Amino acid sequence: MTRSFPTSGAPHVAPQTNVARVMLQVLLALVPGVLTYAWFFGPGVLVQIALAIFFALLFEAVMLRWRGRELKPFINDYSAVLTAVLFALCIPPLAPWWISCVAMLFAMVFAKHLYGGLGQNVFNPAMVGYVVVLISFPQAMTAWMPPLSLSEIDLGLGAILATIFTGQVPVEGSWDAVTQATPLDLLKTGIESGRLVPELRASPVFGYFGGKGWEWVAGGYALGGFYLLYQRVISWQVPTAVILSVIVLSLPAWLIDPANNPDPLQHVFSGAILLTAFYIATDPVSGCVSNRGRLVFGAGVGLLTLVIRRWGGYPDGAAFAVLLMNMAAPLIDRYTRPRMYGE
Repeated sequence: MTRSFPTSGAPHVAPQTNVARVMLQVLLALVPGVLTYAWFFGPGVLVQIALAIFFALLFEAVMLRWRGRELKPFINDYSAVLTAVLFALCIPPLAPWWISCVAMLFAMVFAKHLYGGLGQNVFNPAMVGYVVVLISFPQAMTAWMPPLSLSEIDLGLGAILATIFTGQVPVEGSWDAVTQATPLDLLKTGIESGRLVPELRASPVFGYFGGKGWEWVAGGYALGGFYLLYQRVISWQVPTAVILSVIVLSLPAWLIDPANNPDPLQHVFSGAILLTAFYIATDPVSGCVSNRGRLVFGAGVGLLTLVIRRWGGYPDGAAFAVLLMNMAAPLIDRYTRPRMYGE
């Protein structure tokens, strides 16, 4: 028995995706993580996202005009929006408004357009903006809020807006009354001062696997990351290499000396590991092209993140790790190119 299927005339060309569609899918994948973030830490993150998007689009438009390019096709590709959202997810919810302004200036102007625009940038623009403000304004970039369940002060949207735009804490007392050390910061400073990990883990800022609230935010990022893998928006090599390298490299130290080394799940579900693995290190422009190169790139991001967390001056080193591997990406691709057919 033969069956016939309706077909269109030749040529049969597979539909091509476009930049705007890919960027929208990534933004959609970020929704679970963003909503979880807002649920556990308040609406400040939504304000930071709005600010970052505003400044990113502003500098994008200025640079496009300066370069003599049309605004519409580039503004509508959502690349600037994605850069802004990824940056906003990396900064404290109460960071002053000018943090986003400075960061997006360096991200859009210096890291993106001075290299030739979308597709020509060597470094991930969001991480360039983040590292610039982290190094330049460490006090503002370390004022993290505790989860709402641990906060003694209820900051509503009005109080959050007042803090972001005026820099004044809308309650009696200092910043210490509304901010708290992150789980990674607490672990790093505690271990360096001679305290033991089980003792530090008894703090209420820790949850089951990572930081209280943060582990759920990381789970939201992972959920969106699996969606991107299912839709084939990203390849599996980079996120797999990042996560496995963190687990494999931190496991022996934890097994040998658990009193002075956090367990692998603590590393994965605290900080920016999962956000980096699925959304930042997978940037096709500033990363590697070959499949083997992506594995090396992802493993390098995981290794450098752990090195910076353990011996560096910052609690989390994911942003620095990505930028360092961005520099190494061309060399990695050179030595991991697949052989030509028949060679």
